[in-house]
Formats: sequence, C-alpha cells, structure tokens
Amino acid sequence: MTNRMKEIRVEKVVVNIGCGTGGEKLDKAKKVLEKLTGKKIVETCTNKRTTFGVAKGRPIGCKVTLRGKDAAEFLKRVLDAVDFKLPESVFDAQGDFSFGVKEHITIPGVRYEPEIGIYGMDVCVRLERRGYRVMRKRNGSKIGSEHRIKPEEARAWAEKNLNIKVGGE
Repeated sequence: MTNRMKEIRVEKVVVNIGCGTGGEKLDKAKKVLEKLTGKKIVETCTNKRTTFGVAKGRPIGCKVTLRGKDAAEFLKRVLDAVDFKLPESVFDAQGDFSFGVKEHITIPGVRYEPEIGIYGMDVCVRLERRGYRVMRKRNGSKIGSEHRIKPEEARAWAEKNLNIKVGGE
C-alpha cells in the first residue's frame, strides 16, 4: 500500500513568452498564448532599468498559468513538440522542471499564421505533494526533508507519468 501523502502531482504549468519590448510584437505573443491555452494572459513588466535601457514598469512579455486538467492537457501537447525528450539539467533542486519550445508551430494542432509569425516559449512545471498547501498558507512553516521532492524523484515521476525520456544533453 502506498502513502497518498507521498504522491507527486502537477501543481501548475506556467507558459511564458518574452518579447523584450511592448507594442505589436507583444500583442502578437498574447494572441499566440491565448490561442494555445484559451486562458487570460498576463503581461510581464520590468522590475528595474535593464542593461538594455528598458525603463522600469514597461511590458516586455506575457505569461499564463494553467492548473488542473488544463495544465495536464497542455503539458501533453507541448511535450510532443520536444519529442518527449528532456535533458537531466532541466530539473532543479526542488524537483520542478522547465524547458523551451523553439517554435510554437511545432505543437500539434497549431497552424502557421503569417500575420502573427513564429514565437518560442518557456514552459515551467511546478510539482508538489499533498501538504504543500500548509507550507504556503502559514508563513515560515517548513516541510520536512523527507516530504520534499528530490530531482531524482521528479525525473522518475516524469518518465512514468508523462512518458518522456530523461537524459542526455
């Protein structure tokens, strides 16, 4: 019998397109994300003046957060675009993983539209176990080291549940 508290699950999937500037390019990126996810898009802004001379508070990209069934369905589609292969280096110390999609038109079911163009995107997947809600709800609460997700566990979970091959750069 397995311990239900040890089960790993997807908390959220965040999809990000960085444009570097606002305007028409950002509007097209928002259209791409909206067509892919069907969700509300959030603009990302600069926090401080960058070395590229973009002033504080200017929009430079867009993102969307997916949870539940939407996250699982999107993740399956986007993993098909990377041929279900990820290097080990995409997994961080908390067991979360991120990867990039070079061209959004490689995602199954997406057609090229000349008026929009081609955009790449970053996909960040946050994994959790039951009980993580307590840590988020109470400031300063800690989760025991046995309950944290280790990178090896996340890799094994991804290979089993997402049918991806992990390894090789």
